[in-house]
Amino acid sequence: MSEIDQITISTDLLQMVSADQAWYYGIIPKTASNGNIEFYIDVLKYNETIKDDLEVLFGKIVTLEKTPSPIVQKSLSLYYRKGKGKTGEETLSVNGRLSDDFLFRLISEANSINSSDIHIETYEENCRIRLRIDGKLVERYVIKKDEYPSLVNKIKIKSNLDIAEKRLPQDGRIFFNTGKDKFDIRVSVLPSLYGEKIVLRLLSKDSTNIDITSLGFNTRQLEDYYEGIKKPHGIILISGPTGSGKTTTLYATLKILNKENVNILTIEDPIEYTLEGVNQVQLKESIGLTFASALRTFLRQDPDIIMLGEIRDNETAQMAIRAALTGHLVLSTIHTNSAWGTISRLIDMEVPSFLLANTLSLSVAQRLVRLLCPHCKTKIPFDSLLLPKNFVLPRKLNVLYISAGCEKCFYTGYRGRRAVYEVITIDYNLSEKIKAEDMNVGSLLKEKGILRLSDSAFNLLEQGLTTAEEVYPILMTTI
Repeated sequence: MSEIDQITISTDLLQMVSADQAWYYGIIPKTASNGNIEFYIDVLKYNETIKDDLEVLFGKIVTLEKTPSPIVQKSLSLYYRKGKGKTGEETLSVNGRLSDDFLFRLISEANSINSSDIHIETYEENCRIRLRIDGKLVERYVIKKDEYPSLVNKIKIKSNLDIAEKRLPQDGRIFFNTGKDKFDIRVSVLPSLYGEKIVLRLLSKDSTNIDITSLGFNTRQLEDYYEGIKKPHGIILISGPTGSGKTTTLYATLKILNKENVNILTIEDPIEYTLEGVNQVQLKESIGLTFASALRTFLRQDPDIIMLGEIRDNETAQMAIRAALTGHLVLSTIHTNSAWGTISRLIDMEVPSFLLANTLSLSVAQRLVRLLCPHCKTKIPFDSLLLPKNFVLPRKLNVLYISAGCEKCFYTGYRGRRAVYEVITIDYNLSEKIKAEDMNVGSLLKEKGILRLSDSAFNLLEQGLTTAEEVYPILMTTI
């Protein structure tokens, strides 16, 4: 009987066995060399015939090490994550070489475990594939160097890119359709030192499950947000880094605003969700269809509400202001660190402060925080060293929670994510501050009871819903 406490497995061994095989036989690969392969096997699944079955399946001499069932089950959950109603997909042949339908199976696997991105990367001696799950990258496959170019070419062909061009970045799209699952994939190819790196972004087209009340707004923030989007004109801006859930918030907003008597136009890059009744336009900068040019045309399309995927430059910012001034409600995103930081960013984009003060209705900032698995989170005494040293506790904390890991969360310790928000309604006092280009509004926001991002993050920590490690970067945020 094995005396190990936990099984550690390298990526090259991991991919020798499919998830279906691993779960069916209760095996985890331990070592492999030439014509031999050794497995840990769940002691409860062991029988005399399994060895023969595995030798036929893998074409190698098989050695089995009987291992306690809890250890094997934990490793299976950790390394061979189950998909939506499946134990997994066989993505590689048993000798580790890429199968003809590897790309299809890779995308299917990523979609089944709710991965948002697939990173395909090459280095001096090896190549790897990583999946982003709940905001974190996990290495899934190692690919032989001589097989990497064929995988790159398959992706380029499917996304209508130039396979001969290896010196310049390229962007494309793949429409993935299995009959059951239909979604778009945004493809980005970037030349690197040892070859081309590819990132595939899986874009869910289903917007039916987006509900603004479940995103993470507290009661006061939701009331302020509703008040802002009910205005017939003005600008509503949502700020945050890439991958912070801004587009999801925008679409939850459009679902509320989408009515038969309202004309809604969007210009996006890319179109991440589809919404019946909303006129959506895909950005195509290569032919001159930019945010600014589309917005110029939108104003001749008799819109009530306009959604811009992002305000990236001075021209787009100026056009958004003009649209709001002419009686339209404009929703967009912008990259800033805080809700009030959006003001400085727009002024830097040469938007006159008096126009900004008259058009901006709401400024929202958001971040995504991983939530602790409720089945295995562990309570520990409060330790101030786990928080930023300059962070002042708004209230006393006696305990914190840390991640432990169980089968329910695939031994990551986390299960799902929630947005934390900072919602600023631009009233008369704040409007006067904008006109004067006075950015020192910390005390005024506090007086109005507006929660900063750090306050919202602390609330999750206080409720035992997340860890200090998760909110640490947000707690360092200042106005």
